[in-house]
Amino acid sequence: MRLLAALTTLLSAIIAPTALAGPLVAPEYPETRAEPLSETIFGAQVSDPYRWLEADIRQSPEVAAWVDEQNAVTQTYLEQIPQREWFQARIRSLTDYDRFGIPRRAGSRYFYTRNTGLQNQAQLYVRENLDGEGRLLLDPNTWSKDGQIALGSWEPSPDGTLLAFTQQTAGSDWRTIRVLDLASGRLLHSKVEWVKFSRIAWVGNAGFLYSRFPEPEEGDDFLAPNFDHAVYFHRIGEDQTRDRLVFATPNAPERRHEAHTSSDGNWAVITSQESTEQRHSVRLIDLRRIERNNYDRWRDQPLVRSIENKWKFLAGANGWLYFLTDFKASRGQILAINPDERRPVWRVILGQNDRPISGASIVGNHLVVERIVDGATTARLYDLAGKPITGISLAAFGTASGFGGNPGDPETFYSFASFNRPDTVYRLDLRTGETQPFAEPDLTFAPEDYVVEQVRFASKDGTQVPMYIVRSRKLAESNTAAPTLLYGYGGFDVALTPGFSAKRMAWLEAGGVFALANVRGGGELGKEWHEAGRGPNKPNSFDDFIAAGEFLKAQGYTTEDGLAVEGRSNGGLLVAAAVNQRPDLFDAAHVAVGVLDMIRFERWTAGRFWVDDYGSPAREEDFRILRGYSPYHNIADGREYPPVLVTTADHDDRVVPAHSFKYAAALQNRDGDVHPKLIRIAKGAGHGRGKSTDLRLSEATEVLSFLAYHTELHTEVKDIQKNK
Repeated sequence: MRLLAALTTLLSAIIAPTALAGPLVAPEYPETRAEPLSETIFGAQVSDPYRWLEADIRQSPEVAAWVDEQNAVTQTYLEQIPQREWFQARIRSLTDYDRFGIPRRAGSRYFYTRNTGLQNQAQLYVRENLDGEGRLLLDPNTWSKDGQIALGSWEPSPDGTLLAFTQQTAGSDWRTIRVLDLASGRLLHSKVEWVKFSRIAWVGNAGFLYSRFPEPEEGDDFLAPNFDHAVYFHRIGEDQTRDRLVFATPNAPERRHEAHTSSDGNWAVITSQESTEQRHSVRLIDLRRIERNNYDRWRDQPLVRSIENKWKFLAGANGWLYFLTDFKASRGQILAINPDERRPVWRVILGQNDRPISGASIVGNHLVVERIVDGATTARLYDLAGKPITGISLAAFGTASGFGGNPGDPETFYSFASFNRPDTVYRLDLRTGETQPFAEPDLTFAPEDYVVEQVRFASKDGTQVPMYIVRSRKLAESNTAAPTLLYGYGGFDVALTPGFSAKRMAWLEAGGVFALANVRGGGELGKEWHEAGRGPNKPNSFDDFIAAGEFLKAQGYTTEDGLAVEGRSNGGLLVAAAVNQRPDLFDAAHVAVGVLDMIRFERWTAGRFWVDDYGSPAREEDFRILRGYSPYHNIADGREYPPVLVTTADHDDRVVPAHSFKYAAALQNRDGDVHPKLIRIAKGAGHGRGKSTDLRLSEATEVLSFLAYHTELHTEVKDIQKNK
């Protein structure tokens, strides 16, 4: 490995980006029609001159032509950047290694995904036993010529003889469920469409529960908001038209529902929520009372009526149903209940402590509990009564995930990764407590050459905010400033923890610094941290991100003109709002698939689910706050903004591309700015999941080369290479 790393470093030095001979030719933006459209909302005038860009690109020739013109301008500009060739080669090389997913056991079989390196989509394999040879079950790379039909979720039947899986086309949130018979290797007649935000929950081997919306009217599948989510039962081999309605809330059409089944086959658990907030009601269906081979009648009973707290179903074991909840425990606790008791009573299995529970599962006769402590995932085994057994040894500043399985299983699998370590998959033998690698990556770099640290900085109101900083050991030991890429998210109770990215590693190898700020609104420090950055508190997220940038410059991590910022989805909102407020602080920005029109976001697809985090523009008190930071509506004339690259995709039906289209148009058509404002629109792709490797590598190359050029990373690379 050392020799390989040394050769890689030498190659990087030979082809590393060098200083530029001269400036790039400035882009000539396409003309974007601005209409005099203005509305009065709660007494305030709201201008929306580019609303015509909200039209469905598949139905509007004018919008489609605008997209093509913008892409042509962006590509012409990006192709001039000299760092582009180096990043393209290095990101591709760093991606080209064997990657395994976490195995799942069903019957005696083990199912797992694998990508040999540069395949557009990961393949699905099965082993007949733990030490057996892997047999290819599904190869999504054969489903389309461009690799844009992806394997989504998948779930083997309890005995491992059938496999239900979802197909995702062009990155859309819509899914199609198919069923594979493992004995014959053929697809069964079962085909279920218009599935979205769904699990696959097997009911024995007879069929499965799933969630779907009604089939949309023709042309409404891309933009129209989604209502009337419902749970259905599909019986294997039957046509979807015969699927049985299991659960719906016609009087509350805004709710969405997920079905789970206990591994003993006794219970179906239906959780319902009204937004992306982890707040649920819970209902139970006693599967033992369903007549054999008669799935027409489904009776549910309430377990948790109100939608006020998180209730995550873990498993059913020995007659008890186990849940992870924040009910009377903001940092999480585990409760259990026996529905067969005459008067069921909740039992505390594991109460909360000062560290939030980030995940839990029941495997074998063990409870596996994960927590995040100072940036590291910790995992501990308990018995089913909550008595501690032993901890699981994990390295610092890393993220463990997995720990799946069922009661009675002899083992569990998990992966561990950090900023400088790709995922390694491990098998934990629950009988002996021994951990063995299941799949290890073959690295082309030495992880010990990079240093990961965690710092804390003061935000605008004095709140201490944690941030990870990653850089080469040489930079750390010499305390040398270098161009820095700052990333953030800060929303929806999502915790950003250390993980590996070939894109980020290429930035580090080029001589840059990477920083990850855990701003308020995320879930890194528990429920209170999330609450401090949602709704009326959302501006705290932007204050934290700005303070992170100020800290990096003040403490000498980054160069004077070398701070780049990046965020995706809600993180795109974070970056765009922060750049609007402090364009002088940031030197380059990447706004990816961002939520950028805070006045109209709830009108499209899943946008209405976000009102718990953002507030609703239909309520005056929320509107005032949203209007105050909406990126599209707060772009000012006469101020010098940094170079900005906006990225989106033409099939993104999560955060529809209209957000990015309108924002980019407004950036380009303002006075007093000389820096480039570009938009890159991927064709045949969506919000992110399911995107082919080719598209991912292409986007990563162009984003990093744009940010590197405008933070002068090429100069730092040249100096570092001289000093080797």
